[in-house]
Amino acid sequence: MQTELNKVVTALHEFYAREAYLLEKDVGERALTHRLAVHFEPQFPGWEIDCEYDRLGDRTLRLPHGSTVSTDDHLAKSIYPDIVVHQRAIPNNLLAVEVRKAANHQPLEHDQHKLRALTDPHLWFAYWIGVLLTLGKTHVTMSEVYTSGVYDQALSGWFAGRLKDAGLSAG
Repeated sequence: MQTELNKVVTALHEFYAREAYLLEKDVGERALTHRLAVHFEPQFPGWEIDCEYDRLGDRTLRLPHGSTVSTDDHLAKSIYPDIVVHQRAIPNNLLAVEVRKAANHQPLEHDQHKLRALTDPHLWFAYWIGVLLTLGKTHVTMSEVYTSGVYDQALSGWFAGRLKDAGLSAG
């Protein structure tokens, strides 16, 4: 998992180096996630990188009935991860990323619940790793890593250290 997270660090480094204009102009979150996804592509050869992707093979990506995660659609079941690293046709799901702007004052719980569900090995669409990133104008202000349906404290600490070592976080 550290290998994949190191690739995320490299993509974030490129993102902050090349997308300062967008960050300075405070563009919308979807524009930022698209550009971040572009920087994921060279890091994950052999994988597809998609934004707001709601499929697992031919099936719609849905949470089980009664899930705590609310969504934007009228059925409140479909989910749309901000960025996914996967193989569409197999399907094979490696990484799900939820991105927030530092100026977003909505509670973190929605993104946290979504990543717990997306990485839950008991669900049919489990991703191997989930990452929650809060992007400030010059660095990542907060990050969390999810594996096996739970917040992974040890891996989150390791990832935060890698971000700090790379000059991508303040603390």
